[in-house]
Amino acid sequence: MYRKLSDYGIQLREKQKVRKIYGLLERVFRRYFYEAERKKGITGEVLLQLLESRLDNIAYRMGFAPNRRRARQLVAHGHFLVNGKIVNLPSYEVKAGNFVEVKESSRDIPEIVDSLSKAEHRGILPWVEVDSANMRGKVLHIPSREEIQLTVQEQLIVELYSK
Repeated sequence: MYRKLSDYGIQLREKQKVRKIYGLLERVFRRYFYEAERKKGITGEVLLQLLESRLDNIAYRMGFAPNRRRARQLVAHGHFLVNGKIVNLPSYEVKAGNFVEVKESSRDIPEIVDSLSKAEHRGILPWVEVDSANMRGKVLHIPSREEIQLTVQEQLIVELYSK
């Protein structure tokens, strides 16, 4: 028979779920939480917005990679340009209005081409605009909580770190 999870256990499970989704280590995740705490707005929502605005996540959301882990690797290997400049930091914060594109020499990587075709079927999010033909996209705005399609209760994470 299973024991009922304590409040702490529920909060911890929620935090671990978000960490796993974005592929972050504890120390990095905690840093994002403290940064979200310092910014204006609801801490949990700001945390998710910060995580969504990472370059590796944006590359995944635009359909340039099959998953966040692979997007992280593609970014680290320098396959993406942000506003025309090579950026190889997966944690780079992409801001509203920034253009993200696949580097000219990387456009024939089969995985990127395949991912783009599959992404068209799963649908592109309302806060990004993607030009599949030119392998280029633009971040229209930082997503609101309603636009972030995650089934997590970010308030539990805030409660966990606020102890």
